[in-house]
Amino acid sequence: MPKNELQRTQTFTLGTDKENSTKTILSAVYTALSEKGYDPVTQIVGYILSEDPTYITNHNNARSLICRIDRYELLNKLLKEYLGV
Repeated sequence: MPKNELQRTQTFTLGTDKENSTKTILSAVYTALSEKGYDPVTQIVGYILSEDPTYITNHNNARSLICRIDRYELLNKLLKEYLGV
């Protein structure tokens, strides 16, 4: 590799993988809540607002999964998506 190639700044984009991971986690949590007979939207909103993991069932490891999501980033993404910005 030429020396000038080594001096150039390299950039990497991880956003898409993180978004896909968040979407996968939310889908899994939604499914687990549905399977247990809960209203998934209400339960997830309760968790987001309170950060109380007991809003989320342990079924299919859903509670552990949702704790991997950064609530601030999730709210930021949801608001931008809702407003179309």
